[in-house]
Amino acid sequence: MGAVLIFVWNATRGSRLRPWRSEFLKWRLETFTGLHADEIGVRDFLRFLYAERRQVLRYLRWLVEMRGYAHAAEKP
Repeated sequence: MGAVLIFVWNATRGSRLRPWRSEFLKWRLETFTGLHADEIGVRDFLRFLYAERRQVLRYLRWLVEMRGYAHAAEKP
């Protein structure tokens, strides 16, 4: 859970209370859905999170796994 919060904290830098304005998340949505980043609003962001909640959770689990590998490689 900690890695997920770290990701969300880093991904929403500059717009933490309004994650749909995050340039990084808008870019990720643009590449995943094909919508233009300039056109993504609150409704699109929330609709995407709800419709693709399983994929988002799968991505976050993968992220936690990759961070585990990165931390294991750092240890001597």
